[in-house]
Amino acid sequence: MKGGQTLRIIGGEWRGRRLPFPNVKGLRPTADRVRETVFNWLQVQIPGARCLDLFAGSGAMGFEAASRGAKYVQLVDRSPKVYASLKANRELLDAGMIDIVCQDGLAFLKRGTDEPFDVVLLDPPFDSAIIEPCCQLLEANGWLAPEARIYLELDKSQPMPELPANWELVRERQAGRVAFRLAIRQAPKQGDE
Repeated sequence: MKGGQTLRIIGGEWRGRRLPFPNVKGLRPTADRVRETVFNWLQVQIPGARCLDLFAGSGAMGFEAASRGAKYVQLVDRSPKVYASLKANRELLDAGMIDIVCQDGLAFLKRGTDEPFDVVLLDPPFDSAIIEPCCQLLEANGWLAPEARIYLELDKSQPMPELPANWELVRERQAGRVAFRLAIRQAPKQGDE
């Protein structure tokens, strides 16, 4: 891709494959070492899972999930340039389990879903304060399976967002300027909803 960069898939069926992605302001693929850690955390959940990569960007996290056996991966990004790149990479890999939507992440979550996700990957632009409202919409609008895993990536200088009461933070690490965390959703008890 002219003027672009590449990312490397680090595990699974497409391990070692390089995928191009465009130079777009604020787009920064999750680093290999962070992805390796996150997918080690999720290794039991990914095979056969429904995954949502809400701020897909380069697609590094979503393509990694598909490579490692996710049954269905939904990539969402609002940039038409990024959307075109994600579609081209899906074709390159012949990845029929990947669906791509060109839409703002918050607008996407406001509509709700009939089929909840097992794993949600949240890695918005560092200069946004969007993770907390995304977490609230994920919980309120039926996006999450009973014991869904939610991955959160932020600039380490950003405060930890307030998570829904039934989410438990189970992992937390830092690498460079990135703070990344994993939460598990506990289904609300009857009467708590």
